[in-house]
Amino acid sequence: MTYLQITKENIDQEHICCALGAKQYEQGVRDKKQWLSERMEEGLVFYRLNDRAKVFIEYLPAEKAWIPLNAPNYMYINCLWVSGRHKDKGHSKQLLDKCKADAQALGMDGIVHIVSKKKMPYLSDKRFFEHMGFQITDEAAPYFELAVLQWNEEGKTPSFAHSVKSASAPGDGICIYYTQQCPFAVGVLEDLRSVAVERGIPFKAHLLTTREEAQAAPSVWTTFSLFLDGTFITHEIMSPAKFAKLLDSSK
Repeated sequence: MTYLQITKENIDQEHICCALGAKQYEQGVRDKKQWLSERMEEGLVFYRLNDRAKVFIEYLPAEKAWIPLNAPNYMYINCLWVSGRHKDKGHSKQLLDKCKADAQALGMDGIVHIVSKKKMPYLSDKRFFEHMGFQITDEAAPYFELAVLQWNEEGKTPSFAHSVKSASAPGDGICIYYTQQCPFAVGVLEDLRSVAVERGIPFKAHLLTTREEAQAAPSVWTTFSLFLDGTFITHEIMSPAKFAKLLDSSK
């Protein structure tokens, strides 16, 4: 089966995998398509399986990534996702090979991607990337790790920005930092807000609208990061029920 590159010319007509079939996230999908189109002008590449499935990779030059990251002359993988019946069929490697070929053609020193110490929702499987030759070069609390595939030994070793090491942010109550990169983040915010308001807990959602803002964010995972009373809690986009349980257990 072949892969299809999503471009500014075809993105309106093609699905982008993430929220495939989830009608409640239609606005989030529209927002993400707009976000992707703007990033494509900065070098973002999006490949997906030419099938109605959640099999895709999304990457761009690390200097342009919306992440607090020091990785000059590297390619940054936003997302590599293979799910459902297409697992264990070599798609992850083939998509990663496309990223590597593009990075080498541009004279880059390697590839970087965020993983976690243990398997978690929305984060790639660390074991796969280690199997593909990636090494962990840095970490940020409480569980983020920077996986790096470096083929130029003279290149700089990538690291997270110092600003994310403490996993803290100013403010009381719930504060969520997010971008339009993920359709799920946009779609769930008002439900989470209602849960917090019911409990009398302050709730703020901060949409990161520029690359500069995202690169200065207090969390590695700018797609969605939830803080409670200034402490990072999770990058996971939770259901209202799970969020309610989190708030109730924190009292």
